[in-house]
Amino acid sequence: MAQNGKRLVDAYKNIDRNSFYDLDAAVALIKERATAKFDETVEIAMNLGIDPRHADQNVRGVVQLPNGTGKSLRVAVFAKGDKAAKAEAAGADVVGAEDLAEKVQAGEINFDRCIATPDMMAVVGRLGKVLGPRGLMPNPKLGTVTNDVAEAVKAAKGGQVEFRAEKAGLVHAGVGKASFDQTALIENVKAFVGAISRAKPSGAKGTYIRKVSLSSTMGPGVKLDLSSLLGV
Repeated sequence: MAQNGKRLVDAYKNIDRNSFYDLDAAVALIKERATAKFDETVEIAMNLGIDPRHADQNVRGVVQLPNGTGKSLRVAVFAKGDKAAKAEAAGADVVGAEDLAEKVQAGEINFDRCIATPDMMAVVGRLGKVLGPRGLMPNPKLGTVTNDVAEAVKAAKGGQVEFRAEKAGLVHAGVGKASFDQTALIENVKAFVGAISRAKPSGAKGTYIRKVSLSSTMGPGVKLDLSSLLGV
């Protein structure tokens, strides 16, 4: 049977795994125990009362974290002409059209977010088998198929996070770095939970948000008291 390392055992000291902590206390515990040699990501995991296999119970969307993610995203944009120029000016890392599609088809995918103008979707659509499984396919509902590519690039670079419920009804995402101050992390968590609350699908019955926990990349998980998230 696998044994936890000494560092993780120490990290769990004085944490009751059966207790639920209010948001302030949970964030403080996570920050205090993020002792890795790199700036750990603070992650949120939510267990929702949905079955994503049904179309009317899908939960998917984007949320702009008020204090960013602390992560530098590489953004690719499929566009031509003036829109391509605007994407580059806004800070896009990769911009192209058919030439970019050829690179992607060949497996050259050096970006974390993909944006496309509507007129480029005929080209991008052929890349579905490559981009789809990676969660990179542009989608108008997520604001990644748009003529306002400059704004989309700025949003992606500025802390926009995509979320999508998995088969078991779980949603998870990074909501900042352990180096963020307490207030910034709390604001980001509230923004994320608020977005999930607003994304409640029409087919969801009973309790929608069942459990929420926070953790850092290498640290312990802490269960949140849902009452501390009310009013988000």
